[in-house]
Amino acid sequence: MNERNPRSGSAFQAIRAIDYTVIFVRDMAAMRRFYEDILGFPLLRELSPRWIEYRVGDNTLALARPGLTAADIPTPNGSASLQLAFKVSAPEVDQCADELMRQGVNLLSPPTDQVFGHRTLFFRDPDGNLLEVFADI
Repeated sequence: MNERNPRSGSAFQAIRAIDYTVIFVRDMAAMRRFYEDILGFPLLRELSPRWIEYRVGDNTLALARPGLTAADIPTPNGSASLQLAFKVSAPEVDQCADELMRQGVNLLSPPTDQVFGHRTLFFRDPDGNLLEVFADI
């Protein structure tokens, strides 16, 4: 199935956006410090010590301990569960890199102009998830 051949009449065709993204965390305290203190995401609400939400543009990013809907084991250390890409302006990619380095965050890839028209910066959160800051160039 692809955009050229959608399932006719599927209820899923009504989806227009991703409303929120949940990161299942291993170390809530470290992840919370990272997303609040390093990235500076504004706290939207804390539903419990196991579920914390941040506002990121028009979306919600939630940190959660697994268990509400599934009893999955945590992703093994050294394995990313996901990649998040945060869009900024081109000069802000370099500013974000400088700020991350000042905060002691190890960059996986410094600001780089890619052949596909993005300026990218890659790093990891405390649980090892891959994070990207990018801009269209």
